[in-house]
Amino acid sequence: MNTDLKQMAIAAKAAAVEMSKASLKQKNGALKALIENLKNHEDAILQENQRDLTLAKSNGLNASLLERLSLANRLKGIIHDIEQVIALPDPVGILCDEQTLPNQLKVAKCSTPIGVLGVIYESRPNVTLDISVLTMKSGNCAILRGGSESFYTNQILVKIIQQSLLEADLPIETIQFITNSDRAQVKKLLQLHESIDLIIPRGGAALQQFCLEHSTIPVITGGIGICHLFVDESADLERSLVVILNAKTQRPSVCNALDTLLVHSSVASIFIPKVVQTLNEKGVIFRLDPKAWDIAREPSCKLAESADWDTEWLSLILGIKVVENLEEAVQHIRMHSTGHSDGILTENHQHAELFIQQVDSAAVYVNASTRFTDGGQFGLGAEVAISTQKIHARGPMGLKELTSYKWIVRGNYQIRN
Repeated sequence: MNTDLKQMAIAAKAAAVEMSKASLKQKNGALKALIENLKNHEDAILQENQRDLTLAKSNGLNASLLERLSLANRLKGIIHDIEQVIALPDPVGILCDEQTLPNQLKVAKCSTPIGVLGVIYESRPNVTLDISVLTMKSGNCAILRGGSESFYTNQILVKIIQQSLLEADLPIETIQFITNSDRAQVKKLLQLHESIDLIIPRGGAALQQFCLEHSTIPVITGGIGICHLFVDESADLERSLVVILNAKTQRPSVCNALDTLLVHSSVASIFIPKVVQTLNEKGVIFRLDPKAWDIAREPSCKLAESADWDTEWLSLILGIKVVENLEEAVQHIRMHSTGHSDGILTENHQHAELFIQQVDSAAVYVNASTRFTDGGQFGLGAEVAISTQKIHARGPMGLKELTSYKWIVRGNYQIRN
């Protein structure tokens, strides 16, 4: 593959013109071909994935990152996500805000592809497919820079994607992969504003900060989740325990997993021991504030340090803090949340509405697990990223979030007075 970044970007810009004209039949045809090619090459994909896993283990990659890297038992779910995207309507060419002005000009917004995306991500080769599928369906192009730990998996996946594009008579430059693992390539990518329209970093805080500091291209940040659930005094405690267990342990290495549990003081003495006992059976260990520590002094518990409330654990660690009321819970979330996913467990409708009103996160939950903050779970088919910004896109970024718009103005030779 071409490793000259500037030439890759120029080629992507040219391909974006073709993709903007592609029919829904062509785009869905490429996705259908991709499904068949993934099925036909499953053994080869898993072989290359195992190659990456073996190298990662020898390099001391931790269990959390190894879990993200593995495609074992995930291709079936990925194919299901692609089928969902195929079933979605074309996001391009949709008219909205149509009106006729007093001077009889007819104006409307028309959705258009953004153009060329530069996507930088770590560890997770399934992201290669998620991004590529949404990019193709939305008529965009993408230059991908995956982590070195998933190099061999990403290479074979991009080859399969490009073959699927060819089968649909679409340009293979629609999806390109930077094979040079030199980190200097990231900085070069961030400077190609003549050809790239948007940078999407999917990784830790260091990567996102690097992109913000060095990019001459607009950057969508997000995906760092310090996620909270507040157990209100009126909550159904048995059902809340099930939600907390899911939010923390169903997949602890991802950004929408629960990091901090806030418990109302009136139910803390009853509920916290149940949380500790139930989650400890799943291997969870705890960081407790002094009030929670007085309730549950178990071997799996430690007193929390101040930095713990600002930590995205990405592992089987849970912070627990006792609060006196809804206002204190909201204040803690405002101070420590990254604006990703935060929720309340309550039977009090008024408290639920106040929580929704006062917590300004990309996803705000009432009586549900934070693990649902996901493009597939939100009916988007898949996601390119989860944005915690407030401009253009917020939360899971699916097809609609990969479009911009242009104004269409139709007249009858009007002139401005």
